[in-house]
Amino acid sequence: MNPDEHTIAEHMLDVGHGHTLYIQDWGNKKAKHPIIFLHGGPGSSSRDKHRISFDPTSQRVVFFDQRGGGKSTPLGRWHHNNTQELAADITKIADYLKIDKFILTGESWGSCLALYYALCEPSRVKALVIGGVLTGSQEEIDWLDAGMFQAHFPDVWEQYLAATPKSHHNNPSAYHQARVLGSDEAAAASSAYTYGQLEGAVVSLNDQYMPEARSIFDPSGMQTEMRYLAKRFFLPDRFILKNAHKLKMPLYIVQGRYDFVCPPKAAYELSQKAPHAHLTWTVSGHKNEHENVAVKRLIYRQLTTGK
Repeated sequence: MNPDEHTIAEHMLDVGHGHTLYIQDWGNKKAKHPIIFLHGGPGSSSRDKHRISFDPTSQRVVFFDQRGGGKSTPLGRWHHNNTQELAADITKIADYLKIDKFILTGESWGSCLALYYALCEPSRVKALVIGGVLTGSQEEIDWLDAGMFQAHFPDVWEQYLAATPKSHHNNPSAYHQARVLGSDEAAAASSAYTYGQLEGAVVSLNDQYMPEARSIFDPSGMQTEMRYLAKRFFLPDRFILKNAHKLKMPLYIVQGRYDFVCPPKAAYELSQKAPHAHLTWTVSGHKNEHENVAVKRLIYRQLTTGK
């Protein structure tokens, strides 16, 4: 994420164990209800496009790159990089910026991290706004890893199998995850690229996905994501869904019905279990598309101005 005319300040915060996080404080410093934004991945970063849902004249948004991603250092580091420590970083950032209570928002993996944090630190969260919902269950992991989306993307699954030895066609993702977690750097980078192509193609609904050339592909982000997948996001199965009844703050869910990365079933189940959940369906996929942006803008405006 690059600074722009609405950037209040940039920070590099040491959170321990050799990790330093990039933070961008953005928007209106005097806003009454600050927002903390959690990007997807894991292993990705906050990007300029993530600002589109927010109004810098009336809202203050804190963007940051999670451990091992983006401008945070060291890039791609796995040591002390798990869900529990990422959640602790949110508190460290809020304390550093002297923010006591905030609106927490996240997309994709960011929604999972937001939900986990809200269960751990409910007193800090004024409201949750999430989209492209992931709760971290084994069923959701299998949706992508086991190709449960095949009826809609048969060609994509065939391409994935073509990049996997036939002896591992019964469980191709286990093969690629083992390579990513192994000591052979070339094999790890190759499998990270293969899995990235799978995920990228399923994200796109209009067949406009253009994979990055292998020669310039940086595997660090996808390697981090695949490690989290292999470790089941460092959470017991269905942990968030089993504890969703404890989420007492307002929870706004914006979910595309045609999300083939994070199956909408999880968003619906979450909305039934959390006591103050509001689910809005959109005719969208996994991306933060126009309809999703419009709904989120309205939610953020209501939460920050009451209008």
